[in-house]
Amino acid sequence: MKIIGKALKNIPWEDKPHGFSGIVWRHSGNPIIGWNPTPSTARVYNSSVIPWGDGFAGVFRADHKDGKARIHIGFSQDAINWKIEDDPIHWLDQSGKPYEPNYSYDPRLVEVEGIYYIIWCTDFGGAALGLGMTRDFRTFIRLENPFIPFNRNGVLFPRRINGKFLLLSRPSDSGHTPFGDIFLSESPDLVHWGRHRRIMQKGGSGWWQSVKIGAGAVPIETSEGWLLFYHGVSGTCNGFVYSFGAAILDIDNPSRVLYRTRDYLLTPEKPYETSGFVPNVVFPCAALSDAATGRIAIYYGAADTYSALAYTCAEDLISYIKANSELLAGDAEEYR
Repeated sequence: MKIIGKALKNIPWEDKPHGFSGIVWRHSGNPIIGWNPTPSTARVYNSSVIPWGDGFAGVFRADHKDGKARIHIGFSQDAINWKIEDDPIHWLDQSGKPYEPNYSYDPRLVEVEGIYYIIWCTDFGGAALGLGMTRDFRTFIRLENPFIPFNRNGVLFPRRINGKFLLLSRPSDSGHTPFGDIFLSESPDLVHWGRHRRIMQKGGSGWWQSVKIGAGAVPIETSEGWLLFYHGVSGTCNGFVYSFGAAILDIDNPSRVLYRTRDYLLTPEKPYETSGFVPNVVFPCAALSDAATGRIAIYYGAADTYSALAYTCAEDLISYIKANSELLAGDAEEYR
C-alpha cells in the first residue's frame, strides 16, 4: 500500500500524538490561518495548495469585508505559514481580455501535464463550476465553464486516464441543496464534457453523510486505487454538520468505488471547527503527499472561518478504509 508519485521531502508533518487511536490527527498549531489575514479580507478557508519551486503555492478562498468571496494567491516555504496577497486573482479570457467572475470560492488546484488548473464555484446564472489555468501563478486564464448550474465541488484528476481528463462534481437542484451525489465526467480537451457517471451517493447506515456529499482534495494515486477525501453532511435541529471521510476508486475506471469509509475520519470537535461564521464544518480541499514516506497532509476549512491542517499515513489509512468499508447501491459498478 503505497503512494504512486513524487517524493516531497518538505511536506509539513507532525507525528501522531502519543496515545491517539484515530487515523487522522490535527496539526498542533491549528488554525494555520485565522481572522483578518490581509487588510481587505476577513476569512480565508476552503483553499487548495500545491508544491511550487522550492516551496508551495496556493489558491485561497477569501471572504472580503464586503462579504463577497474571491480567490487570492499565496506562497509559503513550509506550507504552514502563508503570505497571501491582498489583491485577488485577476482573470483574463483566452484572447487576453479581462474576464472577472461575479464571485469565486472553494477552489481546487491541480497540476496536469505542467499546467496548473483551478476549479472553483462561480456565478453562471447560479452556482456553477469555473475553470482556469496558470503556468506561473501570475497570469490566470479563464477557460470555458464545464457545466451549467447548479454544480459545485469540482475536482480534476491529476493525470489523464485512457486519454481523457476526468472531473468530479456534485450537481444539485440549487446552490446549497440536494441532489447530493458525486458524479464523474470526462473530456478530451477541457471544453467538451460527457460520459457522465454517478460514482458515489449520499447515505449509508449512519447519518454523517445522509444529506449530501462532495469531492474534496485532488485524488491521490496509490497502489490500491485513487484515494479521495470527500465531505459528508448531516442535518441536525441546529443546522448542517460537515465531516469528512475517504474512498478508494478503481485506478483505471474511477467511476467504480472499491472501498468507502463507513464512519467519518474527522468531524467538528475543536473550538475553531464548532464556532465561527458557519459553525460545525470541516471541509477538505487539498492534500499534499510524499511517495517516499506515505505521509499525507490534509488542508481543510474550519467553520467557514479558518484554515486548518491534519495528517495521516497512506498505509494506515488505506488499511483502515478497507477494513471499515461500506458501499452503497451503485458504488461498485459503473452507474449510468
